[in-house]
Amino acid sequence: MEEQINNTANYNESDIRTLVWNEHIRKRPGMYIGKLGNGASADDGIYILVKEIVDNAVDEFAMGCGKTIEINIDFESGKVSVRDYGRGIPLGKLIDCVAKMNTGGKIDSEAFKKSVGMNGVGSKAVNAMSSYFFVRSIREGMTKCAEFSKGELIKESSTEPCSDASGTLIEFVPDKEIFENYSFINEYIIKMVKNYSYLNKGLTIVYNNQKFRSQNGLLDLLNDNMDGEPLYPFIHIKQDDFEFAFTHSDKILSEEHYSFVNGQYTPQGGTHLAAFREALVRVCKDYFKKDYDPNDIRSGLFAAISLKISDPVFEGQTKTKLTSVTYNKEQNITVRNYINDIVKKNLDPYLYMHQDAADAMLEKIIRNEKDHKGIQNYKKAAKEGAKKASLVNRKLRDCRVHYNSKDERRLESTLFITEGDSASGSITKSRDPNVQAVFSLRGKPYNSYGESKEIVYKNDEFNLLHNALNIDEDMDNLRYNNIVIATDADVDGMHIRMLLMTFFLQYFPELVKRGHIYILQTPLFRVRNKKQTFYCYSEEEKQEAIKKLKTGIEITRFKGLGEISPDEFSHFIGKDIRLDPVMLNHDSQTPEVLKFFMGKNTPERQNYIIDNLRYDAIEQD
Repeated sequence: MEEQINNTANYNESDIRTLVWNEHIRKRPGMYIGKLGNGASADDGIYILVKEIVDNAVDEFAMGCGKTIEINIDFESGKVSVRDYGRGIPLGKLIDCVAKMNTGGKIDSEAFKKSVGMNGVGSKAVNAMSSYFFVRSIREGMTKCAEFSKGELIKESSTEPCSDASGTLIEFVPDKEIFENYSFINEYIIKMVKNYSYLNKGLTIVYNNQKFRSQNGLLDLLNDNMDGEPLYPFIHIKQDDFEFAFTHSDKILSEEHYSFVNGQYTPQGGTHLAAFREALVRVCKDYFKKDYDPNDIRSGLFAAISLKISDPVFEGQTKTKLTSVTYNKEQNITVRNYINDIVKKNLDPYLYMHQDAADAMLEKIIRNEKDHKGIQNYKKAAKEGAKKASLVNRKLRDCRVHYNSKDERRLESTLFITEGDSASGSITKSRDPNVQAVFSLRGKPYNSYGESKEIVYKNDEFNLLHNALNIDEDMDNLRYNNIVIATDADVDGMHIRMLLMTFFLQYFPELVKRGHIYILQTPLFRVRNKKQTFYCYSEEEKQEAIKKLKTGIEITRFKGLGEISPDEFSHFIGKDIRLDPVMLNHDSQTPEVLKFFMGKNTPERQNYIIDNLRYDAIEQD
């Protein structure tokens, strides 16, 4: 009893603390923007900051105010500028709208009926996490501006007359105290901008002087992102607040979706995507009068959907997954029933009226059924083998938190694919076992180019890898957000990278297209003296380190991951991890590249290598 009293005495009023709004955001940034990151991943915090501001500008367009949004990013300074030509923030509430939590026009659903954000959080989070934040509103011939740093007001102007067009200008620089060593990747911004244009026909977005405008919405999105030719013309249907477009392709082995809510890209889908997939299967079963397996109907599906809904509920502030169950509370209509009714009402008559499309779809379903039956025996044997292997297999050192869980750290879940036990041993000992897993290869993987999907199940290593990822049928149950290829930076390591990329691009291209695949950068040199140590990733960084240390310098050249001790490895896979994202777009010419480098054209490839062979002398220290 005495001990309990003493413990209570140590807990008093002085232990109770109330954080002001910007302190809370800066102390718990993950609550507002998900993971921080350094810009290597498309869901890193710096892109969420950009998105939050652009969302507000797009919502102005959606309300019929302003047809142009200007976005500028200075990649050297990290400064972001977003200018819309909407109504402008009411001048008397300018400070409150960017620096007072739960304040904003979107809380009143009559002002913003179907906007992305409704809680008055986004711009405040950007303000609090920026070393520099500037806001200017032009409204009815008057203007006012304010400047902040880390959420603290630095200065504000008085209200003055202005001849500029109405709207809002926001500039910010992400704070390097929160986002260490960050940099924007242009391709991620362009993809974000394109998605905004697809979902907002008539909107012009000018990004770094490049114009983006979509005439056909979802059809433009599908045309811009599809590999190969569609098996039948895109089926495009829109009714009220729901729009969908799709076709099938022989280039896609599973499914590929693009889903949106109120113009917001939801890469993890949600209730709207689940409802569409279910509705499509139901219509096809009824129309073709056969109980086909849903996977046979959806394999090769290439689709985009867009839903507009009042008061959308997302999984977290980053809004990557819709969790709303109800579409209309007053009429008690669910998202599922609303989408099912529209798909049924429109797709069924469409198939009757377009027999060529229906026939092509049926042929694809029958081919899928035949293909799936052909690999069922391999699949069954592989699953049984995987269950047995899981009891004794030590190639996978798993983590505790996975991407398909609801844990707050789910976005950090990472699988390192390493070559050999030496490298995997170093990573395993230095990793964060909560969010980092390790899969160790037994050497060079099999060259799967040109093989059927049976190889996924027949090859023990591929079977164990794809079981670890949990992507047998689709991406919904993917267990790791980041899949990192960690190989030596030598010829053998590069070859292993190519073999793994061939595997992913052939059978699971969605992993690449959704931005889940990365290459781990590891240092080439360690430069140190008795006082400081620098890990250098290039010859230039090595020379800079030498200049800083000046005397007593010791230089080590790392030749492989296995040479790096676990204590040192912790520096390279922690908060300072450097990842090169593997990006794929419509212009990548993936089939041609794979055929040339991984196919059976040895003489041509040999001649190419000989003609382009280059020797870079590396100083041996």
